[in-house]
Amino acid sequence: MASIRTQTGTATSRTPEVQPQTQKITTFLWFNQNAEEAVNFYTSVFKNSKIRDVVRYGESGPGAKGSVMIIDFELDGQQFTALNAGPEFKFTEAISLVVHCQTQEEVDYYWKKLTEDGGQEVECGWLKDKFGLSWQIVPDIFLDLLRNSDEQKKDRVMKAMMKMKKLDIKQLQQAVKG
Repeated sequence: MASIRTQTGTATSRTPEVQPQTQKITTFLWFNQNAEEAVNFYTSVFKNSKIRDVVRYGESGPGAKGSVMIIDFELDGQQFTALNAGPEFKFTEAISLVVHCQTQEEVDYYWKKLTEDGGQEVECGWLKDKFGLSWQIVPDIFLDLLRNSDEQKKDRVMKAMMKMKKLDIKQLQQAVKG
């Protein structure tokens, strides 16, 4: 089992040696002092998810000694890092995480989980969770329908999607038929 390293004036980590990154590019998320709460929430929503490592602030700060600085975690195999920082930077819709879904039940599950406790439905399959992070909950069939070579069918799918908040697979499939 890994032991906790502590040194005066430095951050502390549970991992005694550097862990190789298996992913070349990692999404880094800045939270306003609630990174641990956010990571616990996200890992409860997504299957095959886990917290990989937690690094705590040492004497040098800027956070309180012993409080969480960064958390490395995985959501369904995708690696992320969360930073416990401050209010200087906020999430915007310019960046979103896309959840690819196979069924309407899966769309419904992620939509419900990510909008509960203060999350917001936006439009066109987009939502904001209670931490302000934007998500797109997208059934794979939608992307397939957009690849249709028939421009009229593609246009009907887009028009149907533009009227939705949460994407509805049956309505999208009906739009193709006209």
